[in-house]
Amino acid sequence: MNLELVLFFILAAIAIATAIGMITSRSTVYAALHLVINFVSVAIFYLLLDAPFIALSQVAIYAGAIMVLFLFVIMLLGIENIAGELEWKNLVWPVAMAVILLVEGVFLVAQRIGQNTYVGSTGTELSDPSLMAKVLFTDYLLPFEITAVLLLVAMIGAIVLSKQKKPSKGGQA
Repeated sequence: MNLELVLFFILAAIAIATAIGMITSRSTVYAALHLVINFVSVAIFYLLLDAPFIALSQVAIYAGAIMVLFLFVIMLLGIENIAGELEWKNLVWPVAMAVILLVEGVFLVAQRIGQNTYVGSTGTELSDPSLMAKVLFTDYLLPFEITAVLLLVAMIGAIVLSKQKKPSKGGQA
């Protein structure tokens, strides 16, 4: 076993543990911090795949900017803790969707076994920012713009939620 494989298994364990910690955490701040660790482990996966630009983008955009936005909204709305007890009837749909996703993944992997699948070129071509920008703004322009509009709507929604009048503590409106 070489060093890359050992590092892969360690990172996989960290990624799975932080994903489970994020889902089971009762504190939204701790859940967000688990998500940051998960994003960093995924960035190290990108480094193992010899894609340093994507790894840097993962850390800068997701672990940096998006998580700061999440924590800002959590603190602004005052929902640091998740209220209520976890009931088993609320877990039926998430568990069903997880089982469907697992079956689909196993089916796709079983379908690919034995096939000589061409993944494409690896190395520095995948991490060239100018090539990535050219592909992003030509072939994938519509999904890129839809994502930008979706993020704008989410930001406006967070602003609207934060501007709602909160009742005063003295009992007066």
